[in-house]
Amino acid sequence: GSCRHRCCPGRNNACWAPGTRRARCYCDSYCQRTGDCCQDYLATCRRAAVGCAVGPWGPWSECSSRCGAGSRARSRQVTAPPRHGGDPCPDLKQRRGCLGHHPTCGTAK
Repeated sequence: GSCRHRCCPGRNNACWAPGTRRARCYCDSYCQRTGDCCQDYLATCRRAAVGCAVGPWGPWSECSSRCGAGSRARSRQVTAPPRHGGDPCPDLKQRRGCLGHHPTCGTAK
């Protein structure tokens, strides 16, 4: 079977071609996991694949707690989404722990 003019992202059961011995071979990016790709899948479809691109990380936020344990977060944006079965986007958000040390910490009200 041949994937000529037919390459699909993700898992798509409608994206197939007739293979040998009346079996179907697939042209979706999921076929690499299941091992049922058409013979020309890598040459035809992966050549057109474009992986996700992301921008730089933004700054860390302020600590969520003014006094004691809290968390900070930062994020980044997708600059180009994946196409034609390209590599998926990495994490777009990160979180880490922090300790708040506001001047009012430890004073009784």
